[in-house]
Amino acid sequence: MAPQGAPTAALAPGDRPLPIPGQSPPPNYPPAALRRGDRGTVVVRVEVDASGSPAGVALVERSGSRDLDRAAMEAVRGWRFQPAQRDGQAVAGALEIPFDFKPAQ
Repeated sequence: MAPQGAPTAALAPGDRPLPIPGQSPPPNYPPAALRRGDRGTVVVRVEVDASGSPAGVALVERSGSRDLDRAAMEAVRGWRFQPAQRDGQAVAGALEIPFDFKPAQ
């Protein structure tokens, strides 16, 4: 049990971190990309430290639009995660997150 007043982070139910609902908003569609009709899928790999903060973000799959790629990476940098766990302890972990950008019809 954690001492009184000590911060506690909920642990993900496994060996991968999970985004915390309400603390992982989707990326904003960049206005210039929307005007151009840019669309595509971006896959971002995020390294999450044991406290649930992003420690590193990298592109795994590019969309073909620099603006969309940048928006996805910036969004994930601001997310909070439930850290992965090993033997009941929070540990660093990583996961890949896909984002589909499609302009509204």
